[in-house]
Amino acid sequence: QVQLVESGGGLVQAGGALRLSCAASGRTFSTFTMGWFRQAPGKEREFVATISRSGQGTYYADSVKGRFTISRDNAKNTVYLNMNSLKPEDTAVYYCAGGVTRWDNTYPGGYDYWGQGTQVTVSS
Repeated sequence: QVQLVESGGGLVQAGGALRLSCAASGRTFSTFTMGWFRQAPGKEREFVATISRSGQGTYYADSVKGRFTISRDNAKNTVYLNMNSLKPEDTAVYYCAGGVTRWDNTYPGGYDYWGQGTQVTVSS
């Protein structure tokens, strides 16, 4: 069983930055595509970014492209999401996910493991 634990969320003003981390247990982290998703109140969970097993392939939602950067450290079993130029519409609970799937899979159902989520709130 793989457990994912997110951290790094918080309250930030518009234009600010945050860095989310997701630590994974187990030895299979390097075999997973990892992704970040988010869910705002009253909305469906939406794709944010994915990263391939090696870290060489990344894919972003249009809404975050150029502002967010996903990365991973397989030696530390951790995936990161650097978020810059934050906007109020980025406010949501952010989830990391992992699974044996295509490196550019944007569909939540394609991921087997999920963290508990971390709240990001961007004030205007």
